[in-house]
Formats: sequence, C-alpha cells, structure tokens
Amino acid sequence: MPTENHHHEYDRVHEHADWHFHEHDANHPHEHGGVNDYMQAVAEYRKTFATKKDVLEETPDPAVKELLHRMDELGQETIFDRFDAQKPQCSFGLAGVCCKFCNMGPCKITKKSPKGVCGADADLIVARNLLRSAAAGVAQHGAHAREILLTMKFVAEGKLNLPILGEKKLRAVCQAFGIETRGQSAKRLVGKLADVMLDDLSRPLPDDYRTIRSLAPAERQAVWDKLGIIPISAYQEVFDAYHRTGVGTDGDYKSILKAFLRCGLAFCFTGVVASNIGTDVLFGTGHRATSKVNVGALKKGYVNIAVHGHLPTLVSEIVRIGHLPEMVELAREKGAKGIQFYGICCSCLAAMYRYEGVIPLSNAVGAELILGTGALDLWVADVQDVYPAIMDVARCFKTTVVTTSDSARLPGAEHYAYDYRHSNIGDTEKLARKIVTRAIESFADRRDVAVSIPQYEVTADIGFTAENVGAQFDDFQKLYEALKDGRILGIVNMVGCSNPRVVYEKATLDVADVLLENNVLILTNGCASFPLLKLGYCSKEGAERCGKSLKEFVQEYDVPPVWHVGECIDNTRSSGIFGGVAAKAGQAIKDMPYAFASPEWSNEKGLDASLAFRLFGIDSYHCVEPPVQGSTAVEKFLKEDTKDLLGAVMTVNVNGRELGEKIVADMKEARKKLGWG
Repeated sequence: MPTENHHHEYDRVHEHADWHFHEHDANHPHEHGGVNDYMQAVAEYRKTFATKKDVLEETPDPAVKELLHRMDELGQETIFDRFDAQKPQCSFGLAGVCCKFCNMGPCKITKKSPKGVCGADADLIVARNLLRSAAAGVAQHGAHAREILLTMKFVAEGKLNLPILGEKKLRAVCQAFGIETRGQSAKRLVGKLADVMLDDLSRPLPDDYRTIRSLAPAERQAVWDKLGIIPISAYQEVFDAYHRTGVGTDGDYKSILKAFLRCGLAFCFTGVVASNIGTDVLFGTGHRATSKVNVGALKKGYVNIAVHGHLPTLVSEIVRIGHLPEMVELAREKGAKGIQFYGICCSCLAAMYRYEGVIPLSNAVGAELILGTGALDLWVADVQDVYPAIMDVARCFKTTVVTTSDSARLPGAEHYAYDYRHSNIGDTEKLARKIVTRAIESFADRRDVAVSIPQYEVTADIGFTAENVGAQFDDFQKLYEALKDGRILGIVNMVGCSNPRVVYEKATLDVADVLLENNVLILTNGCASFPLLKLGYCSKEGAERCGKSLKEFVQEYDVPPVWHVGECIDNTRSSGIFGGVAAKAGQAIKDMPYAFASPEWSNEKGLDASLAFRLFGIDSYHCVEPPVQGSTAVEKFLKEDTKDLLGAVMTVNVNGRELGEKIVADMKEARKKLGWG
C-alpha cells in the first residue's frame, strides 16, 4: 500500500499537472467562424453518409447484397432503411451542441443563442456530452466485467459448478498482482483474484487501482500520475461523470475532459482487461483453429441456434449442453440431423475458438439479414449490440428469441435468465437445458418456413493470442526482427463496430487493403473483424493481398496477414502483442510503428476503446466523426492537443483508403524516429 507521504506527493503532482489546451476567449468559443463554421462542417460531413443504394452497390460481401434484396422482396425493413428514413440527422446532435440534461432545455448553441439557459457554452456542452458517452461505455463493458468477476466468485464459493480451464493464466496473473500462489488451489486463487478486480470495479474510497499498478507499463503510469487521471474505481468514475455533468456542477470544460481521460482508464483496465483475464481464466485462452465463416455455412435440416451478445457464462453452458448425446438424440427424434451453433457479435467470437463448431455469421448491424435467411430456429440474445428490430424479423420467420439477462429485455421474446440478484446462479445448467430444448421445439414448429441461404463461405484461421504468438515467434523476437528490418512496416489493431454512416463493411476493408499493400500486419477483434473473416483476409490465402515483404513473411510462418484475436474485450490480446514486441525492441509502446483503427465505430464503447489506446500513446484512426464539431477546443483536444499529453491523437477521414494512407505515412515517420528507415 502507498504511504501517507506518497499520497501527499501524488496530490501535489496532480495539482500541477501540465495540461495543454487550445486557449480562446470563453465568450467567443468558435473563433474560427463561430456557429456558421461548425454548421457548415456538419453539413459537409452529412453529405458523406451512405444510402441504402450505396450499400447495395458497394458493400463488399455479396451475401449481404443478396440478403438485402431478399428482405426487399419480403417487404421487411432493415437498419439501412431506417437510417435513410432518419435523414437529415440533427446538425446540433452531430456537432455535440445539444444539451438536454435538465428540464430548462433542451438547449442548442446557435448564432442567436451562444449559451444555454444555464450559461453553458459550446465547449462545456460538447465536453459534457462526450464525458457522458464515455461513462456509458465504462458502464457497458463494466457490466460485462462484473458478470465475469461474479462468475469467478460463484465458482470459488461453490455456487456455480464450472471448471477452471485457464489455470496457467490464473497463476501468472495472480503473481503479477502479488497474490501468493504456492500451495493455493485454483478455486481459492480465482476467488482472491476476483476480489482484487471487483475492488477496482466498485471501490468508493480513494486507493490505488490495483489492475493498473500491477499490469500497466511504468512509463505510462508516470504519465497518468502526472496528469492526475488514475481512477478511483470504475463505478466511481461513472458516478462522478454523471454528477459533474449535472445541473450547475462542473462548469469548466477542461475539468470535464480530465474526467473523460479517467473514464478511459477505468474502461480499459476493468471493462476490458479484467473481463479478458476472467474469461481466459474460467473458459481458457482457446486455441488456434480454423472455422467456416459467413452465411453459406448455415446448415439446413439442423436445429440451428444463434448466440448474440457478449456474456460467456450461460453461452458456454448452452453450447456444452447442445453437444450432449442426449440432446442430439432428442433433436433427431424431432426430425433434425443434429444441433448446430452460430454466432453474432462477440458471443460468437469468444466461443468459436474455445468450443468446436460455433460458426461466425455477422456483426450486430447485419443481424436482421441473418434472420432473413429463415434458417435460425432459436436466437439467444444476452446484452449489448442486440437491436430491438430483430424481433420484427424473428416474428416474420417464426424464429424463437430468448433473452438471458435481466438488464436486456426484448418485447415478445421468451426470458430464461439469471435474476437481478443472481440468486439463481446455481440453475445455470437448468437454464441452458431449457434453452436448448426450446430450440428443438422451435425446429419442429418451423417446418413450413422458407429458407434461403446465400452460398458464400470461406475458411478462416482464428484464435491468435499473445501467448501463442509469443511461442511461435521466439518470445516475440522474430516478430520484432521482421518489424525492425522492414519486412513488416508496422502493426495495426483493427476493431470496432459497424456504422451505416459509411457503406457497410467497406470502410474497414478499404483501410485494410491499403495497410496490407504496404506490408502492415493487422490484428483484429470484435465487429470489425467480421468482414475480414468473411472475405478471406483471415485466411492464409489472404497473403495474395499483401505487399512483397509481408507476403513472404506470412508464408514463411504459415499464418494469415490478419490475425484474429477474439471478441472486443480481447483488445487486451492485441496490446499484449504490442507490448511483447516493444519489449524486445527496448522501446516504449508509444514510440513503436503501431496504430489503432476503428473505421466504422458507432457506440459509446467504441469511443472508449480508441481513447484507451491513445492513453497508451497509440494513435487512433477512424472514418466516423465523434460528436465534437461544435467546439473548436474539444475537437482540437482530441485531434491535436493529446499529442503533448499522451503522445497520441485521433485522426478522422471518411475515405477509408485515404485513412489507410495516413496510417502508413505516420508509421513511416515513427520508423524514421527509431532509425529503422
């Protein structure tokens, strides 16, 4: 524990932290053209938004085009129809200058009214909106972390009968946290580790954030200490964010942005790192494997179950139960050939390399299209990125939808879930059996539903982790050597959501094409990984898309040019690879030719994920603007000023290929500074 003197010094450093902001007259927040300037910028930005026609013509996956035409024939709307119907989107919302926090408003910043009723100017309103979005992202991934950490506790206490499949990782992480492992059972260690990470999740009293102090690079900790942005706990930062942005509380946009950075660290080390650790400890790190990908892998005549969302505990049991001989036999009695599992969004990506035969089909934006095949008998929906519109399509095709979280209900869905207090956690196997049995019943009831499956599928290589990459490349030495001598120009972590503002999945592939042509190795996870999986970038044949030296490298080591590391919380695996290579180079992560790209990001978690990598000094690159154009100061903070604070900035270009070229140029500059040419 820190000494009292340490805390006094800590507070003193915070007090004098060196913050660099774009200074301006507070009475004239938009000195470069005022309201007309940002309104014009938003108007120009809106012109770049994709239409459904653009998607039909330009989306790179032929299966998506075929399914969109099918939905049109059936008169069934999709996310792309609804996006078009919303146009033109509100300029004030896009710019971030709409405030509806109190009932004196809502207020918007215009030439006529440059301040809200309370006196908040554009800088303050934009900063407050940004902070609340970041806090929402912390809550979303934090809820994911809480579920995993509670599962660890329940296993340790004997309330939940799950095996601990990642004992090696458990003991390694415990040692990093300073938890004594000698003579300790895995079950006891799981409980101790859960307690430490739960404390970081929910501590009300100021203390060190153990996950940061145990796992973050010392160089980064020094930066964060100087800035005064080490969180108290994830809960506290969300609580504080809503408090300080409430009516008549924090009126200094700089103070708001400091809290924004604290939320980024809480998101990173609890929402992502703790979730990843707990998942790997309980369910194993998984293994390298191959998987069929895309809708052509859907099988007629089987009880087809799709898992959709983020939480692994009940999903793991559903998959286990579905593979039991007794359940397969029950399915056959109803006329099925067997039981097959598929995945949407992150539940799939977590499961596909831990359990054999979970086939990835689509990210969240494409979920309605997958239901439109008519091939799914049951859809298991847990939390996050499950859009309510899936119910309309499910009803059309008589697909049974089951919700599994008290926090995520869908009108018309059947509910088989843990209760709010998890008092029925011991019923996990019983719930899983009910869900699989319900899928078999649904199969029997859906014999009259027409099924149309576009015949597009590929085989992808999956399951890359920091551990198996380190093992294959001589503890990262050979990867470092290839990076230093230029066979690999740089390494990018490409992640994030999909967003109908840009042509569906095209922006991601446009960026990827430029990177591979320029010998940049790509790591990927989450929703952005689906087009890379579906269109062959994650297969060894993807080497044909690469520049000469990267092609030779991946062929020499028999790997694809895009390494799939898992679901969205598996950004930790990418950062582990980044850290391992940087250590071999003897360099700080911020100085390496690395980048973070989420071309099509769309939700609060995406805002936090890019911030987390910038907090580590890694630039982030996007094809979608954040809602900050209404404040010159806040936009400049994100895109320029954090270079001095963190060593990294946010870059936005709606053109994917141009964005890719910018990443390449910045990597070349980083290499030049390292003396690597």
